[in-house]
Amino acid sequence: MTDRGEEVAGDVGETDVAALARALRKAVRGEVGFDVTSRALVTMDASNYRRVPLGVVAPKDADDVAAVLEVCRERGVPVVARGGGTSIAGQATGTGVVLDFTRHMTALLELDPGSRTAVVQPGLVLDRLQEAAAPHGLRFGPDPSTHSRCTLGGMIGNNSCGSHSVAWGTTADSVRELSVITARGRRLRLGQGWAGAPDGLRELAEGELARLRTGFPDLPRRISGYALDALLPEKGADVARSFCGSEGTLGILTEAVVRLVDNPRARALAVLAYADESAAAEAAAGLLPLGPLTVEGMAADLVPAGAGLPRGGAWLFVETGGATAAEARARAERVVRAADVVDSLVVTDPAAQRSLWRIREDAAGTATRMPDGSEAWPGWEDCAVPPARLGGYLREFRALLAAHGLRGTPYGHFGDGCIHVRVDFDLLTEAGVGRFRRFSEELADLVVAHGGSLSGEHGDGQARAELLPRMYGADMVALFERAKAVWDPDDLLNPGMLVRPARLDENLRFSVLPRRPVDVAFAYPADGGDFRAAVRRCVGVAKCRTTTVSGPAVMCPSFRATGEEEHSTRGRARLLHEMLAGDLVTDGWRSPEVLDALDLCLSCKGCRSDCPVGVDMATYKAEFLHHHYAGRRRPAAHHSMGRLPEWLRWASRAHLAPLLNTLAAVRPLAGLGKHLAGIAPERDIPRLAPRTFTAWWRSRKPTPAPAPTALPVPTPGTLVVLWPDTFTEHLAPSVGQAAVRVLEAAGLRVALPPTLLPREGAIGDGRTRSAAALLTARRARVCCGLTYVSTGQLDRARTVLRRTLDLMEPVLRAGVPVVVLEPSCAAALRTDLPELLPDDPRAARLSAAVLTFAETLERHAPHWTPPAVDRPVTGQTHCHQHAVLGDGPDRRLRAAAGLTGELSGGCCGLAGNFGFEKGHFDVSRACAEEQLLPSVREASEDTVVLADGFSCRTQLDQLADVRGRHLAEVLAQALDRADGTR
Repeated sequence: MTDRGEEVAGDVGETDVAALARALRKAVRGEVGFDVTSRALVTMDASNYRRVPLGVVAPKDADDVAAVLEVCRERGVPVVARGGGTSIAGQATGTGVVLDFTRHMTALLELDPGSRTAVVQPGLVLDRLQEAAAPHGLRFGPDPSTHSRCTLGGMIGNNSCGSHSVAWGTTADSVRELSVITARGRRLRLGQGWAGAPDGLRELAEGELARLRTGFPDLPRRISGYALDALLPEKGADVARSFCGSEGTLGILTEAVVRLVDNPRARALAVLAYADESAAAEAAAGLLPLGPLTVEGMAADLVPAGAGLPRGGAWLFVETGGATAAEARARAERVVRAADVVDSLVVTDPAAQRSLWRIREDAAGTATRMPDGSEAWPGWEDCAVPPARLGGYLREFRALLAAHGLRGTPYGHFGDGCIHVRVDFDLLTEAGVGRFRRFSEELADLVVAHGGSLSGEHGDGQARAELLPRMYGADMVALFERAKAVWDPDDLLNPGMLVRPARLDENLRFSVLPRRPVDVAFAYPADGGDFRAAVRRCVGVAKCRTTTVSGPAVMCPSFRATGEEEHSTRGRARLLHEMLAGDLVTDGWRSPEVLDALDLCLSCKGCRSDCPVGVDMATYKAEFLHHHYAGRRRPAAHHSMGRLPEWLRWASRAHLAPLLNTLAAVRPLAGLGKHLAGIAPERDIPRLAPRTFTAWWRSRKPTPAPAPTALPVPTPGTLVVLWPDTFTEHLAPSVGQAAVRVLEAAGLRVALPPTLLPREGAIGDGRTRSAAALLTARRARVCCGLTYVSTGQLDRARTVLRRTLDLMEPVLRAGVPVVVLEPSCAAALRTDLPELLPDDPRAARLSAAVLTFAETLERHAPHWTPPAVDRPVTGQTHCHQHAVLGDGPDRRLRAAAGLTGELSGGCCGLAGNFGFEKGHFDVSRACAEEQLLPSVREASEDTVVLADGFSCRTQLDQLADVRGRHLAEVLAQALDRADGTR
């Protein structure tokens, strides 16, 4: 976030807002953002609520925090503290000034293994603390599913818990001391024995001892309201603990001393299967005496197919720890013996455990879609009841859902009696919102009847605070209000939360969206063709904000490169939401703010697979660019690289490849050409192949080919059509040549797509020159439309794709598989084609016919044994392959060829036209430096560098002077070596 212009917000006058912005810039050293983008990024958290702030400040230190409070207090402007913005009850939104602690106050100030404590700033992400503590055999106990992006300050504000709370409790159990600044500027150091208590707090508590001893339900996950019972003398009069869960309404946290716990050396996971969720819930409490680390529950409707779980309708994930792997396993097996289960599984392999835990952690996102694709929302995300009553509560909860005609999928912390659930509320219509309110009121009564808490983890916020009188009674709520007045007599801090709350059905983020669908180019089949629903997919869980990526994951490389919220998938989705809302981002599709945020989107499609709710920002970007530049002048790069297939075909027909390569080698001429074409000056222009792949195909010794006028219906594994994509055709024909070599060695017959558009469709093999065809047809080339899509030239893309379908009709009629070597082109044909031409049945047929190189061999040459390469590999799985195509067949093919090792995740950073565009080089290089380039540098000399994508190979060549190879090239070379031909 950078200092930007001043905008008018809400009902505050322009002069007042401008004066506030000037005063803040003068008073603080951190960044101050009162511009549209800064404000739009924080209008929402992960809840159903939306508030537009006046501005955002990223404080550098406690002095900045104090200065902001002073400036805002003088003007009566509310202040809201915000961490990772993953709160689910609305407490991280506000209409005044938002304090963003994720920019500067992110330090781990001290870690003392001896005392098992750490000193942290509020913006420190939990995973960074865990990484620092791990070498000492320690960890922070609570671990919400958002551990890779939630902050310690946010966890303290919400009193977060996580899956290990049965072993290590809530965040409040792990807090020693807190440094806070009150709304009136007092700096307090909170601790036990009334340490740091503001004036009047002790008197308030000691005057209400009876109420504090009897007014709170006794259960492990009671998060609702203020924890005033922590001030009881028998509980140590712990002011720090009582501050936890106050949701930024009492003071602003600037530093915390937290307790660490021993991290078990080994872990095992017992997966217990039950007939249904109620059976699992009733069993959970009985497992607690065995001392598990977790007792997590989830039902079948949240589990993807092929997850590898034992048979059943619901499962408990019971983790055990030990000093050794054998000890951990023995404890897990003891759990299995003690449980009455339908089936069970004990998992000891760490990678397999992580894979299973990812299913549970992604549930906060996957639960936002019902099995039929309809939307579900938070609001009653985390009620908690005594664990022993969980089974009965769940049955009554299900009955209440049915009575209101609602659906939801409970999951969560069964061992603590805490249930997460997203419900398919209709929050778009007045009638639906009315039902949301009635259900909320009745569910609150049900929870209280079971002795529970309205919040068991995520806090009350706006979602539940209005209903606290049903849980605590009017007198206790009045006591909460008195406590708030002691800490914050001016009601400056996060007003409308916990006490004197806003109504639970106000400020709903959906209410500002257009009532009618907007006209769009893509079909958005998963969202009913509605772009508003596509944008609503982002619920703010912020998995895209992770600063590191492990395994094959990709999302979100631009955020990891810049650290800017506007360059995360969530940030871009927020701006698109505000664009549709129209009251903050007012220019619609012409918005420069949205354009700027999307500019650094690599269109890697990583979010399509890695985002728990399937946000597809690459498609949204293409859609936006299509509308943004409609009838307007486009950037030079859209013409030079967006229309790359046309330029390369023209150069090939004119036999200009040698001349263009010579000119590109002359530095001044190359520089001028890059300037005119909008290409980054740091880039080298790739050399054109002296002979295209198709020219090579025509000149090679003919192999038995299909008849040129018609294709017979092939027997499986006989005939395949090899797609001559633009990159293989003009820039890397060796890949196509190698693929032909391997496919034919595997017993497949290879043909190329037709190149003529005759009156009567027929497949050609790239050589056909019949007189009849020449008289009645015109020459054309198939194209996936990728470059047009990525630059938002969607009308042109549709024209190109329709021509391609006309050419491919005979192939589709014959049912011949289509082999696409370039992963990005295969992904475009699989997804963009049917979504751009949803009314053309041929689009779906071609999409279904597309296979990758490895898929082709696995499906149509299953008995072929690849040559033995027997070498280690390194490189990177193409981001589009990871996101759209999958790499299972590639892994199996590599293993069969003796290629050992794993490819890295992330994105190479070139991403087609992205890394070549002017202004993108630094981000492109940063993405490559994350995983790809280090993996190549660390590889041994005999390691094969695999890179199936032309972009990936180009990035390796230009940034590391390393030649990456397509898997087909590696196998072809091995075949030649085995045949003794090379």
